[in-house]
Amino acid sequence: MNAADLEGKASDEITEAVYTSDRLAASDLDHPAWQGARPVAIERYWSGEDAPAPRQAEARILWSETELCVRFDCRQTEPLVVSPQPQTERKEIGLWDRDVCELFIAPDRELPERYFEFEAAPNGEWLDLAVRHKPDTRDTDWDFSSGMTVASRLSPGSVMIALRVPWEALGRVPQFGEEWRANLFRCVGEGESRGYLAWRPTYTPEPDFHVPGAFGLIRFTGKNP
Repeated sequence: MNAADLEGKASDEITEAVYTSDRLAASDLDHPAWQGARPVAIERYWSGEDAPAPRQAEARILWSETELCVRFDCRQTEPLVVSPQPQTERKEIGLWDRDVCELFIAPDRELPERYFEFEAAPNGEWLDLAVRHKPDTRDTDWDFSSGMTVASRLSPGSVMIALRVPWEALGRVPQFGEEWRANLFRCVGEGESRGYLAWRPTYTPEPDFHVPGAFGLIRFTGKNP
């Protein structure tokens, strides 16, 4: 699938970020507002191939006047691939090589090549980056500081991971009904069996999430009933 085909299909997949009047923390994993958020299936590899059920996940998205929150509910039947000595006081470069859930989001729908990357791991480690994608390379702001926070919960057979990003980091608060370009990912396992799952597969020859043309749309809906 080429870039033009991806661009054409991007507008076909829309998910929702549901508004809540409550100010949320990443640790609010059981907040009632999550029940009103539409689950987004993350069940295919980057290649488009279906991932095994024990590796699949789903994400829910909430927003308020102060932040954007994403909660990933992941099946976890294999050993976690995480740092044995996690540090959570600063961003962890290379986090993408371990178990992690990711959000890529572009506030300007017409400029999907300018986006932010947020990663959160089951052990509380995190990473935030600002990216400008170019035809043959990409510029990454490794010093970008979003103020993001993360939380997680491990249960038998599953892991829940949430991330919170204040709107200041993204430059503005969306309007009701506005649509931003985005993609959602999960990396799980290691070695030759490592899995790279995506809401919107990128269809690259090798695993690669940095494909703005594959981004779908997040619509910021009205108030939670």
